[in-house]
Amino acid sequence: MTAATRADLLALDTDTLAALANRGLVKRAAREVAAGDGPVPALDPDGTLRGTCPDGSVVALPPGTGLDGGSCTCAAPGVCRHRIALVLAHQRAAASDPSAPDPCWSPGALDDEALTTAVGARAVAAARRTLERGYTARLHHARPDDPQPVAELATCTVRFPVPGELGFAVTDAAQDRRGEMIALAVWAFRAADGRPTVTLGGRSVGDRSAPDPGIPPVLDATLDLARELLLDGAVHAGPVLTADLHRVRGELADRSLHWPADLVADLIGQLDAYAARSTDHRPEELALLLAELHARHRAAAHPDASQAEVLGVREAVETPLRRVRLTALGCRIRGTATTRSAEIFLAHPAAGTVLVLRRSWDIPTDGRPPTGHALAARRIAGHRLDELATGNVVSESAIRSASRQLGLGRGRIADTTVTPVGTSWTDLPAPLLLTDLDAHLHALEGRPPRLIRPRIAAESLHVVRLSAVEEVRYDAAEQRLEAAVRDATGNPATLAATHDPACPGALDALAAALDTGTVTHVSATVHRAAGRTVLEPVALLADGTVMVPDLAPGAGSATLSPADAPPPADPVSTALTEALATLATTSHRGLRHADGPALSRLDRTAAQLNRNGLTTTAQLLRALADAIRAGDPDAAARAWSDTAIRVAVTIEAHQETAGRT
Repeated sequence: MTAATRADLLALDTDTLAALANRGLVKRAAREVAAGDGPVPALDPDGTLRGTCPDGSVVALPPGTGLDGGSCTCAAPGVCRHRIALVLAHQRAAASDPSAPDPCWSPGALDDEALTTAVGARAVAAARRTLERGYTARLHHARPDDPQPVAELATCTVRFPVPGELGFAVTDAAQDRRGEMIALAVWAFRAADGRPTVTLGGRSVGDRSAPDPGIPPVLDATLDLARELLLDGAVHAGPVLTADLHRVRGELADRSLHWPADLVADLIGQLDAYAARSTDHRPEELALLLAELHARHRAAAHPDASQAEVLGVREAVETPLRRVRLTALGCRIRGTATTRSAEIFLAHPAAGTVLVLRRSWDIPTDGRPPTGHALAARRIAGHRLDELATGNVVSESAIRSASRQLGLGRGRIADTTVTPVGTSWTDLPAPLLLTDLDAHLHALEGRPPRLIRPRIAAESLHVVRLSAVEEVRYDAAEQRLEAAVRDATGNPATLAATHDPACPGALDALAAALDTGTVTHVSATVHRAAGRTVLEPVALLADGTVMVPDLAPGAGSATLSPADAPPPADPVSTALTEALATLATTSHRGLRHADGPALSRLDRTAAQLNRNGLTTTAQLLRALADAIRAGDPDAAARAWSDTAIRVAVTIEAHQETAGRT
């Protein structure tokens, strides 16, 4: 701070002021200051900024307390427009101030005395109680190109926009927990020492002096039920097993084992779909879920593992979000013979994450299944689906789940408002907005495999800035539209979408938009496959307008340019895909019921894996066949889980590395 300015107030940008108050107040205050109707700022020797507004309101902003700690003689509760106007007037008067904040500062550098001054002793005491139970934080440390430290806690995200000042921290936590969350974030940065993830309190990773909590008994019980399902198969699973799975799911949730609880819910969904003969049932999906359950059980028992990461034990079941502002990234429509469902993707810029709002509708037995275009008029939380999928959403009744799913309440009329998204995509922070796909995917290479990562919805969804759309082609055999595109850095990628009968006009709308040459951004899941960077689109930004293919009208009758002959299949990918299909068929029918043809398929698949250099996986598959032939169910179940985990991890690793030189 110089003698004439307050560096903390100069660091507050429009978005931060809007987060601390609301955007309407900021706009009104900015108009008043620009018109010369703002206060005249004056700085006291102790650093308190004062000003008197034309309407007679007197404002004072002491140092080190944030806008909440200031005072104003007006009757408005909380942060009023007069306080915002005083900040803007001070910034206007100090526009030529040469001071610059440290771009690589850390909130952990501030001591507990400064923390208590900023948030209060009661909030610090509440944070200490949370610390005793233990918590995990994912941290984004300040960098010259991104100078705002961010801590992602189980219940919220905390952002520190002003170097050296905690009073201006921004969080989406409810107001009564704001100070507690800021304290937890500060302690996490203090303990991190540059690490991206840190666990404090309870039993920290690597703390050998604390007692090992071991595997929670309910997780062992869940694995026992999974073993019975594996041995008997979905074909022979009865209502008793399903009821037992419902029971353990409730116990897992009660003990905050969120990822296993979600996993068991998916298992139940697969069994229910099979019982209903629904197309939602897929043997490969059931096999991967069983493999994931075994993988999480094993990882949780590892002495160096974080049960918070593997089991989700320190995630909150639900987190109310305080005046949250979200940017829609489009939606996907999915359908079966009996249901239609929508997934609306909403970027939360303050947290750097994507939240998912899900809704489903049953199809009447005598009714015609609605298309995605017909569903666009359906209402969710009082708003049309297409408005939510292409708008800026501001809500005071939003709730975030542990897996980053979103709920919107319907209380007061003004609880949730929706405005057109406009060009908000272009203002999203990294990594929500990607300009260099290769750098982004390279940064992900060291992360754990999907089987033991946190089960975060839409973890791979981003907005990608494009510099070119080079070619659009349609593969009629696969009913797949592909476009060669380049990101803002020039890296090549393949934008790919497959026809879904629930959205007959999607591919036509997508091809038409790409052919215009006006598409600048695409929201898409980003991954590698067969050596290529693949974008599976959700929505496009063209001419300043967001277009969602799944909600587009049309019957899919447009003529699309045919694709060239597909490249030859990758033999390693083919062998791994066959291995997963073989394991899925075996578990679907049950290891106890494996017959001669099933054993022959295991032998053929093992030989195929061996020919392609996957000798360890081939040996595991042979061990499974040997255990089944020997009539040893325990050995067969162990061999199946060993093989399934290895196949799933190998498929993921091969997709990420295939084709690289």
